[in-house]
Amino acid sequence: MIDLGLSKLAIIGVVALIVIGPEKLPKVARMAGTLYGRAQRYLHDVKSEVSREIELDELRNLHKEVHESAESFKSEVEQSMSSHVDEVEALWDGREHVSSSSSSSGASFVSTSDIERKARDFRRKKLVRTSAVPAWYKHRNGGKTHVLSGAARVRKFRPSSSKSKSSFF
Repeated sequence: MIDLGLSKLAIIGVVALIVIGPEKLPKVARMAGTLYGRAQRYLHDVKSEVSREIELDELRNLHKEVHESAESFKSEVEQSMSSHVDEVEALWDGREHVSSSSSSSGASFVSTSDIERKARDFRRKKLVRTSAVPAWYKHRNGGKTHVLSGAARVRKFRPSSSKSKSSFF
């Protein structure tokens, strides 16, 4: 960079005043200022464009890495799913083939009737949990028919405040 001190700027100003003249010096100074501003803006635009290109290259590389890792994850999932599907198909086709492999791994064999019974019990318990009790049954057995908020319950069992005020007067 050019090292311009106060003395050097004063010498340049005196030479410009002598060479250009006092009439044209303000116009030349204005033109030099606008050209300097344009040059600064141009350099700023070039720097920002270069930084954008660098960021874009980094994003492309990151996208490539993410895509490769997603593909590897997808292949692993597909491979594990195919192995599990093969196991289920083997269970469906013949129990003795899979039971021998499961007994060697230490797992116990579960019969079809046990699975059906557990599924039936689960459905029955879920029906009991999710089914609504009819209103006529609640009325007959003293259950709640609708939900009251805390403020509504207080209002229901206390006399209203307007009645108590009127009784004092």
